Amino acid sequence: NMAPHNLSETCDALCALIDDPELEPLKLIDYIQGPDFPTGGYIIGKQGIRDYFQTGYGKIINRGKASIETKNNGQESIIVTELPYQLNKTLLIDKIVALVKDKRIEGISDIRDESGRQGMRLVITVKRNADADSVLKKLYKYSQLQVSYVINNRALVGGIPQVINMKDLLQNYIDFRHEVVVRRTQFELDNAEKRLHILEGFRIALDNIDEIIAIIKASDSTQNANENLQKKFGFTGIQAKAILEMRLQKLTGLEREKIELEYRDLVKRVEELKSILEIREKRMQIIKDEVIKMKEKYIDDRRTTILDGSADIETEDMIADEEMVVTISHEGYIKRLPIRTYRKQQRGGKGLSGSNLKEEDFIENVFVASTHAFILFFTDLGQCHWLKVHRIPKVGRLARGKAIVNLLQLERNERIKAYVTVRDFELPNFVTIVTKNGIIKKTELAAFSHPRVGGIIAIKLIEGDELIDARITEGDNDIILATKNGFGNRFHETDVRPQGRNSQGVIGIRLRNADETVSMVIVKREGTLLSISENGYGKRTPIADYRVTKRGSMGVITMKTTKRNGNLVSVQEVVDDDDLIIITTSGKVIRQHVGSISVISRNTQG
Repeated sequence: NMAPHNLSETCDALCALIDDPELEPLKLIDYIQGPDFPTGGYIIGKQGIRDYFQTGYGKIINRGKASIETKNNGQESIIVTELPYQLNKTLLIDKIVALVKDKRIEGISDIRDESGRQGMRLVITVKRNADADSVLKKLYKYSQLQVSYVINNRALVGGIPQVINMKDLLQNYIDFRHEVVVRRTQFELDNAEKRLHILEGFRIALDNIDEIIAIIKASDSTQNANENLQKKFGFTGIQAKAILEMRLQKLTGLEREKIELEYRDLVKRVEELKSILEIREKRMQIIKDEVIKMKEKYIDDRRTTILDGSADIETEDMIADEEMVVTISHEGYIKRLPIRTYRKQQRGGKGLSGSNLKEEDFIENVFVASTHAFILFFTDLGQCHWLKVHRIPKVGRLARGKAIVNLLQLERNERIKAYVTVRDFELPNFVTIVTKNGIIKKTELAAFSHPRVGGIIAIKLIEGDELIDARITEGDNDIILATKNGFGNRFHETDVRPQGRNSQGVIGIRLRNADETVSMVIVKREGTLLSISENGYGKRTPIADYRVTKRGSMGVITMKTTKRNGNLVSVQEVVDDDDLIIITTSGKVIRQHVGSISVISRNTQG
């Protein structure tokens, strides 16, 4: 039960083994990744590959290629485009239907075969109240969409059945090709020597053509002429016969030159063939050259993808690592879209419709994160919830998305206020939190690495206060807190000592009457501070214009808030090369280049 392999990779391995016959079996993995099935799919884990490379026997997990698609109306479907090796599509469909009837898999409403000229496409429609990830995992567990494939490299070696490792398998092929080269060369040499023998007779005959013609004319039969030529010139029977059969046109000067040229070429070829038979290195080079030509002629891309991990691999290992724009609406609907969906526009552009929300709903949060990252959601009640980006529904641009309460267990009046994206909780970073009343607190990132279903405490709030922002900091950054009346306070992060999750924090900015904190900036690039008001006015100010003060100061003016531009709603640290995405309460999205926004002083409206 041998597995097929990629021809290009196999040719590379053969060349490597020819160059180094002492190559270890496991070193061949540098050239042959593993089996390459014509049906594509995935191979989960590499231990089985290492086993049969070393011993000739191993078990691998072969999984079909499937992805989850979400329509604009939120309907999810599982799309199967590649099957495990030797699996019949009709048998898979019958098995899935049986599993649904037996209620071993729930959540499937329909299955359609949409295969055609574009390739295989099996569409499994998931019920609206079911999770497509869970359904897909059950399909892997209960159906043939994931199978075990046992590799047993049993072959006849010297007429005896043996289980051989990959090195011995390739070496046997090399030995076979070596025997072919030897036999072929010997055969060619024998034919060349026979022809050379006849040409030697032709050369003698052409030099004595008049005498030979006289002998032939004087002979009373062909047999007598043959014997007379052998006696006179010492020809062999083969040479004498060839001379008697030679046409008169061979006597022309041009034909004489052709015979002489063929003779010289054959002498060289015979020497070359004898050299090949005498020197093993030349024979091995011939084998290598033929392998390279075979690769060039039949080169083919690998079809089967090999993934690290075990058979219970997470779904994210089959999801492309790409940047996504994640949006959360005021009423708690969340979705993600590839960032390429939004094209750049010039400052003042009308934007692109980014969501089709109800009249009373609007986009409240928008950020960019990788599909392989984790998101820590911080709510106004000071709680932290944990979610992987790829589990957020990927829907159409105009779709509302999915209610976040179906993904996170939030309280009835609890709202998402901030988020941070994390890929490694072991980094020596902090989560820095700020509240509406100007309180700031920082906690080690590792303290948030073990979430609970109902969330964990991020900050202990006093009555009337609420969490408004949270950011990842490195322990030595500058922090700017901004208020809705347009004031900002810059201080060093070291002024804030680390505290546990269940603590209140310390004062970050002292608020004036009827004021509240609206935003926090972690200074990392010393660029410009982008300020945006509620009426859509914005400006950039050099961060250097904000002198470093102490934690707890009242701050300086960062934007004049008037009836024209309204209150300050957000500040961000930006540089000229950044892109900016703004979403209005009506759902309009505009993406523009930061460099197109004017840089002016602090004490201005924008």
